Amino acid sequence: MSQLSTNHHKSHPKIIAAIPCLNEAQFIADIVTKAKKYVDRVIVIDDGSTDRTSEIARDAGADVIRHEKRKGAGAATQSGFQAARTNGADILVTLDGDGQHNPDEIPALISPITEGKADLVIGSRFPQPHLNQSQLISINLNHVPKYRKLGIDVITWLYNFGSKMKVSDSQSCFRAHSRKLLQAIEITEPGFGFSVEVLIKARRNGLAIMEVPISCIYHPQGSTDNPITHGLGVAFTVMKLRLFKHQEIIS
Repeated sequence: MSQLSTNHHKSHPKIIAAIPCLNEAQFIADIVTKAKKYVDRVIVIDDGSTDRTSEIARDAGADVIRHEKRKGAGAATQSGFQAARTNGADILVTLDGDGQHNPDEIPALISPITEGKADLVIGSRFPQPHLNQSQLISINLNHVPKYRKLGIDVITWLYNFGSKMKVSDSQSCFRAHSRKLLQAIEITEPGFGFSVEVLIKARRNGLAIMEVPISCIYHPQGSTDNPITHGLGVAFTVMKLRLFKHQEIIS
């Protein structure tokens, strides 16, 4: 078990929510408003939107970091990491800006960190062996599209292969990160490969990883990214990071 970073002498650790998004004017106000109930500060990272995402997020009470040009989900999340460090966060929660994640589940997500059990908590859309029946029913209602589920399963298998620290959902971006993780990890993958990059780097740094069940809603107006290109890019990232580690061992 790692030495967790949350300052347990504090009765109320400082919690920041970072919401990377692109053209989410339809959903962002509701997400910011709900998240504010559970965190001390909400930071929206607008990754080059061409709609009113930034303006609406500010009006809803969020601080906004704007990328004038699209840099990618990983680059946007790294901006959230940097902002969390600058603002002295004990816990950083990340969630999507498209209404997929339920901010009301933030307390359950951060609980393993405040209890000293984890440095990285992943909100999993899929069943895990330890879940009770009510949690399984909730997760089974997520209705993850089959093509998306297949891609997630392949990428998660690649991550889990040969690892003692296995996860059920390597691609979930609804996560909670401890101060120690924020200080130990820099995201270098600009695209969606950052999700497994953080997992691999957390494991290498001996940080404790846990999963909690979450609900998930897929809107028809969801991501326009090509799922095949997305999946291949993430799979390449997994193999690249594993090969890099293998080369380190050999050298």
